[in-house]
Amino acid sequence: MSKDNMLKKNFIWNSLGSTIYSFTSLFFMIIVTRINGVNEAGIFTFAFANACFLQVIGTYAGRTYQVTENNKNITDNDYVYNRIISSVFMILIGILFSSIKGYTYLKLFTIILLIIYKAMDAFCESIYGIIQKNNGLYKVGISLFLKGIVGTIAFFIVDYVTKNLLLSVFSLIIVNLMITLFYDLMNVKRYHYQFQKINVQKTFTIFKLGFWTFLFTFLTQYLINAPKYAIDNYLENDMQTIYGIIAMPATIMVLISNFVVQPFLLKVSDILNRKKLKELNKLLSKMVLAIIIIGVMALICAYFLGIPVLNLLYGIKLNLYVNHLMIIIIGATIFSITIIISNILVAMRKTKSQTIIFIITSVLAFILSNILVKNYSIFGAVISYLISMILLLILYICIYISSVKGVLKNG
Repeated sequence: MSKDNMLKKNFIWNSLGSTIYSFTSLFFMIIVTRINGVNEAGIFTFAFANACFLQVIGTYAGRTYQVTENNKNITDNDYVYNRIISSVFMILIGILFSSIKGYTYLKLFTIILLIIYKAMDAFCESIYGIIQKNNGLYKVGISLFLKGIVGTIAFFIVDYVTKNLLLSVFSLIIVNLMITLFYDLMNVKRYHYQFQKINVQKTFTIFKLGFWTFLFTFLTQYLINAPKYAIDNYLENDMQTIYGIIAMPATIMVLISNFVVQPFLLKVSDILNRKKLKELNKLLSKMVLAIIIIGVMALICAYFLGIPVLNLLYGIKLNLYVNHLMIIIIGATIFSITIIISNILVAMRKTKSQTIIFIITSVLAFILSNILVKNYSIFGAVISYLISMILLLILYICIYISSVKGVLKNG
């Protein structure tokens, strides 16, 4: 297969798989709201967001770091063991945090099961990194497609039959485990990859080298979820459900931005090695334009169809929240642009400066979300989200301009 055809195949399947998998959280919310009610939907929304937040610990520096790794002394095998350790640590931290908070039985175990579910995703990122480096990104897309479709079907059937949220979440863990064992790991073996004994020093070297990437990614997730934590502090579970529904487009757009950039990571790495600033800026412009087009289309759809469709899907009245939905989409579009810039900066190993940006923005988000949610309920949550995203993009543009000029030559 030609290089161009392979790029198209990788892009199409990765886009399809990532899209389907990104929409699973939407489908889960619909299912839980319809079958289990608004209160349990609020529990599920917060638990899922919490698991995604802690998943950053599991993925640690992330697949981008692995795919663009230029240190020949650090192997994919080291990344695999690194992800095993970080995923276990993620689960332990999640159990400890949830236990301290004193949640109800249902909320506690929903959080723990979803953390295990997302820890499996975190481990699979190291497997996906191996596949992607062997130009098999389309296989990653197929894996995500299968997990999304089969997982959603299993979740629906179990919840419909049992009306039990915990059993429904447990079914997701079983589905992911089966696909990981019988598809993902089988694909790795086809590349003649052999798992070797752990090299403790190299495995923990990744923790050291990727610390700044991990830290700013961790803060990224906090930034996204800050309004949900504020809602958990001040409002009831049903309000968590409503915010979770209108904030769903933000989650989807963030995931879309990831699959927009993923197929071009190797190209970004190549451009950086050749030190071609103009070529990098051209590629960045194309990716940003794609996100803006997607954002505009989302806004148009949200304005004319968003609330009626959400009312129909979830079976609850959301007519008062059309402006909230539009604000969320604008904020999500802005944030998606920063993700693209961030991936390029990670490839350049410019992570400390990004961490400083996220510390500043996260502190602001913490203050804003708690004040605004306490005083203005859900509207305060969406406004705090938008303000945080705008500040983040401004700071990222400044860092990108200063960084690329420092390491690249005009070409």
